[in-house]
Amino acid sequence: MSRRVVSNLSKAEFARRRRQLMRIMGRDAIAIVPAAPVRHRNSDVEYAYRQDSDFFYLTGFGEPQAVAVLVPGRPQAEYVLFVRDRDPEREIWDGRRAGTAGATRDYGADDAFPIDDIDEILPGLMENRARVFYAMGTHPEFDQHVVGWVNALRTQARNGRHPPQEIVALDHVLHDMRLYKSRTELSLMREAARIGARAHIRAMKACRPGRNEYEIAAEILHEFHRYGADISYLPIVGGGENSCILHYRENNRPLRDGDLLLIDAGCEYECYASDITRTLPINGRFTPEQRAVYEIVLEANLAAIAKVRPGNSWNEPHAAAVRVVTQGLKRLGLLKGRVAALEREGAYRRFFMHRTGHWLGMDVHDVGDYKVGDEWRVLEPGMVLTVEPGIYISSAGRGVPRAFRNIGIRIEDDVVVTRDGADVLTSGAPKDPDAIEAAMAS
Repeated sequence: MSRRVVSNLSKAEFARRRRQLMRIMGRDAIAIVPAAPVRHRNSDVEYAYRQDSDFFYLTGFGEPQAVAVLVPGRPQAEYVLFVRDRDPEREIWDGRRAGTAGATRDYGADDAFPIDDIDEILPGLMENRARVFYAMGTHPEFDQHVVGWVNALRTQARNGRHPPQEIVALDHVLHDMRLYKSRTELSLMREAARIGARAHIRAMKACRPGRNEYEIAAEILHEFHRYGADISYLPIVGGGENSCILHYRENNRPLRDGDLLLIDAGCEYECYASDITRTLPINGRFTPEQRAVYEIVLEANLAAIAKVRPGNSWNEPHAAAVRVVTQGLKRLGLLKGRVAALEREGAYRRFFMHRTGHWLGMDVHDVGDYKVGDEWRVLEPGMVLTVEPGIYISSAGRGVPRAFRNIGIRIEDDVVVTRDGADVLTSGAPKDPDAIEAAMAS
């Protein structure tokens, strides 16, 4: 079963990306980017196909068994696509193919060839190029082809067919490009966030004691699919003690009166992800202890977002969240000592054991370095990150009052760095505790 992406991004946008990459590569280089392989779930049943993000970023082409090649300065064609041939019989079974004509007509390739001819044609494109830009190790099966083509050229060096002398990590260059989102990319991410927010509101309205976690997950998936989106990761729907399991996956327990429900669910819209977490009281009303912990996490979320602005370092939102969480845990009596010492010693990690965010884009944990050298990266306009502080107080916690046990709370938003601050894409999903209670009562 395949899921083909039809992008609203224009051919001009993909062409701009290819030109930018080729300028970085230089005229003595070649880039080779394979599509994602088809993966089997079991026997002859395939997982839903999802294109490789780097390949899609440069091509907009959603089919498997394809390879994009960029050859800067080549007079005949700088951008070449190898694709599956049209095959009426296979298309009855697997769906329509673009073929070589569609690759040039619809996807902007300067030239296109059948994928079955790649072994005869690609080595010729590599001849006399000094460097190959390729993401070695990303698709191990394809690595063997690249190495084989280089080695084959080496054996013919005496005939004047000189192989590339260096393989350069394409992902290092390309991932830095992907870190900065264009206006069109941000519009797709805004739509993914809007759909995701609607799904969380639907979950709030559907939540009540006696239902099952998987029923709430089904409400979320229905909302994603009705707007043409899919999951960007397997939703986490954890009630009670399951709210304290960071990557809870079973989603199969009954929802109990008096417990919390943590929902971490985002969607993917045209290959761009949202990532949202909200925590709600299953019966519609927070207990005093739940609200006390919730308000600490919300304060940490807001403090971190306030630090998302150009010129601040990647770590500043996390540091702000840690300070608020540590102060709050001390106020509740769950930590004892001076706040500065508790921060320095990492005492908060007993209850807040993860970072406050990650890059977001085509991948839910998107590409891009968090440090440049030994220094945290400086935030710049166009970067998108999550802000997701949390507090998790499991039933196994020693010395924790009973009323605070099995309280797991995370609040996660998707945030764009703008020219003068931050834009919260996920503001449509209620996170104020009164607003959550109101949404659940409506």
